[in-house]
Amino acid sequence: MVTPFLILSLVIGYFLLLIGISWITGRQDSNEVFFTASRTSNWPVVAFGMIGASLSGVTFISVPGWIGDSQLTYFQVVLGYLVGYMVVAYVLMPVYYNNKTTSIYEYLENRFGRSSHLTGAFFFFISRVLGAAFRLFLVALVLQEFVFNAWHIPFEATVIISILLIWIYTNRGGIKTIVYTDTLQTGMMLLSVGFTVFFILQYLGWSFGDFLQSNEFKLYDQIFVTDSILSRNHFLKSFIGGAFITICMTGLDQDMMQKNLTCKTLRDAQKNMTVFSVVLVLVTGLFMLLGALLYIFASETSTSVPLLDGSPNTDLLFPEIALNSSLGIIVAITFILGLIAAAYSSADSALTSLTTSFCVDFLHFNQKPKAKQKQIRKRVHILMSFLIILVVIIFRYVLDRNVIDGLLTVAGYTYGPLLGLFAFGIFTKYKIHNKLVLVVVFVSVIVTIILGQIPSTALGGYVIGYELLPLNGLITFIGLWFIKQPQRLKMKNH
Repeated sequence: MVTPFLILSLVIGYFLLLIGISWITGRQDSNEVFFTASRTSNWPVVAFGMIGASLSGVTFISVPGWIGDSQLTYFQVVLGYLVGYMVVAYVLMPVYYNNKTTSIYEYLENRFGRSSHLTGAFFFFISRVLGAAFRLFLVALVLQEFVFNAWHIPFEATVIISILLIWIYTNRGGIKTIVYTDTLQTGMMLLSVGFTVFFILQYLGWSFGDFLQSNEFKLYDQIFVTDSILSRNHFLKSFIGGAFITICMTGLDQDMMQKNLTCKTLRDAQKNMTVFSVVLVLVTGLFMLLGALLYIFASETSTSVPLLDGSPNTDLLFPEIALNSSLGIIVAITFILGLIAAAYSSADSALTSLTTSFCVDFLHFNQKPKAKQKQIRKRVHILMSFLIILVVIIFRYVLDRNVIDGLLTVAGYTYGPLLGLFAFGIFTKYKIHNKLVLVVVFVSVIVTIILGQIPSTALGGYVIGYELLPLNGLITFIGLWFIKQPQRLKMKNH
């Protein structure tokens, strides 16, 4: 039987393992190790670890739960991811490596000036805080429902404990620790989904082939939506949106790119991204098939979608089946380990990247006296921990939709300005009136928010979806065009 005490024991044991990895990787405790891992990471290790960081708790729990409403149509977005990763590898990575950046937003200062640098860093900061909070909120919610409620521990305490544990093992080694802990966390998540699929198939008396050919699976097997371009999840809208989501949420995101920048060479980083992208698409597809299996199993066993605050919450279906069904202790234990891995793999890298960005982008860390740099870094690390705690707690009281859908929707508003800024910098040679950049990007966000609120009836039935992100980027690009200066810029590394 799965008890709260067993779950807590697994959490403590896993945490101690992470502490051990942190002790080995963080013995130097230098800023160079914390920010760039001294650029000595092996690309296969980075690639495997990035799978877990990209999946996080959102894919681990929210994607399977979403299958009941969306079937497999999310895979259209995932196919777009593959194109986006190629753009990241062969368009953006050369820019970062040629400019020898620690924070990728340093490129914007080299290209346009300080205001553009701060604007890009600000929008990353907002995006990553919200993204990390979305992911940690989901996992903390599950731990709360299945562990801490039994001991009447409030949700706020659950979040504080989670962040405290993450802070402890990232405090010294930073990104070097993350590269190795992400590898462990990826393995745990894949182990969990593999065991769950195996035992559900065994319970149903099916092989994997039987499952794919079953009438039950046909209820969830729709992938492509091509009937009407007006629908929110039409193939073209989802595919293009997925490509731009990846370009922004990976290629223009310090959290994801910081891992790539620890590779020894640009070529290694590109190999890492190419291999990682193909494997990630396959693994995400497996999580979606798991979602279909969960709903089939729930129907066979009369398992209801758990309620949260009186309403059904599909994000809790996977934990409900893993922990409270007849699948057995192996599924329960591997689920908990996968859940913990999902919690830590998303929040630890976010905490590290936010610390890096705030130090390098906002504080001009490299210009501070050497004797004070480590002290500043550690204080910022604590500050970022408190910030994530605050936002996660706020989400508990305001979030009212499936987490994966909410995350991708918010990305359309916050990553669009980054897309426009980097696109203008890479694909044109114009300078801009740098002091007007902040005005341009805020106008772009406001216009995008207004467009996103237009009812479909006013657009002839057209439902706006994830294409808000490239639209936001395009509006930013056009705005920058209007504030460009006549002279063109000559850049050696451009």
